[in-house]
Amino acid sequence: MRYLLLLPILAIAACSPGMQAHTMTERRATLPASALPPMKRFTTTYVSPPSRSNTEIARDFLDLSFKMESGRTLPIMTRFEGPITVRVTGSPPASLGPDLKQLLTRLNREAGIPISRVGPVQSANITIEVIPRAQLQRLVPQAACFVVPRIASWAQYRKQRRSGAVSWSTLKSREQIAIFLPGDVSPQEVRDCLHEELAQALGPLNDLYRLPDSVFNDDNFQTVLTGFDMLILRAYYAPEMHNGMTRSQAAITLPRVLARLNPRGQRVASRPLTSPTPRAWVDAIEAALGPKGNTTARRKAATTAVTIAQNSGWNDTRLAFSLYALGRLSLSTKTESALHAFLNSGAIYKGREETQIQAAHVAMQLAAFTLSAGEGDATLKLVNANLPAVAASKNAALLATLLMIKAEALEMVGRASEAHEVRLDSLGWARYGFGSDKAVRNRLAEISALAPVRKPQSMRSL
Repeated sequence: MRYLLLLPILAIAACSPGMQAHTMTERRATLPASALPPMKRFTTTYVSPPSRSNTEIARDFLDLSFKMESGRTLPIMTRFEGPITVRVTGSPPASLGPDLKQLLTRLNREAGIPISRVGPVQSANITIEVIPRAQLQRLVPQAACFVVPRIASWAQYRKQRRSGAVSWSTLKSREQIAIFLPGDVSPQEVRDCLHEELAQALGPLNDLYRLPDSVFNDDNFQTVLTGFDMLILRAYYAPEMHNGMTRSQAAITLPRVLARLNPRGQRVASRPLTSPTPRAWVDAIEAALGPKGNTTARRKAATTAVTIAQNSGWNDTRLAFSLYALGRLSLSTKTESALHAFLNSGAIYKGREETQIQAAHVAMQLAAFTLSAGEGDATLKLVNANLPAVAASKNAALLATLLMIKAEALEMVGRASEAHEVRLDSLGWARYGFGSDKAVRNRLAEISALAPVRKPQSMRSL
């Protein structure tokens, strides 16, 4: 689902009021004819500490560490012992080196994990092999990237992928793991894969939809490791924890580990555990946002997810995500329903400190509505309110999209010089978020097509 989050904004162009009045040709002046500006990238790192109590974090740790995404129980905890080495093989893009260096630095500093990179021909605990996306998805069609144990190369994985060698449930400790990711995608997608898969190679293998501030969540709103994630990994590699620990043993040890690592969490009141997420809801969400099925079937699945969430009495991120999915899938045919779903989803996300990046994704959709309706000031208010959260989450694709929308809104209210500067800024981030020049220009043209065209001054008096 990772990069489906940004796609459906463009469906508004086909169904919003006033959109029939202009064509792409009329808006083409917005596209830069010269070379795009240099790629921008995030160079500083600030992460907020987790806001939940240590009691809640301990529950999250146990559910993340002793289950897999399939629901299968893991009998014991496994991890690496001693210093960990990482090598990169295959055909890595230029962006991978700096992003991996930054991530390894963070893992050392924030999670206390002794991890370093070695050369591609040296033996290593973790091999990151970069291959073409088509090659990866021929074997694992629905994966953007993935991680497997006891493997050191793609060739070895192809031979042993149906054997017990790649079973996580039979591990006693972690010694050799491979991460496979595509190199012919945007720099942001490569980076996001690095964060998610390296975190699972080192620590928990499960994802929980109830976690709003974690990459260990299949909603993929969080794209880089958060303060919560680093605390989980630091606890995973605490000296009190060890290979072979059962869930009950870990449950006894965790409270004192978290009290030492996160004293702030001792002072936060615990909230009741939310009701478990039923498999029927997960299946409905995956059907709604996955690659299979037509739009009608996927919208029906999103409606099912909303119904399950409401009948379960949820008013948390699971209901908000259900509504967000329904809104996305309703854009092309049920505009009013889409707007209603986005407004309700945004209200839930905006009301929680830890879900501001989710609220920003909803705000992007709402800003597209206001822009296409010719409401420049309302669009600017929406975009400006959400830019800090997007920059903090290091989501260049979302940041670029919001800045493109802002540029159109600035033009709409007569601030052309500001619009030009904001648009140039957006293109630098878009090169990181979307990759190729063609993808960047297409995105810019699509956003431009949302804004109603103003008639030239000489025509207005006719």
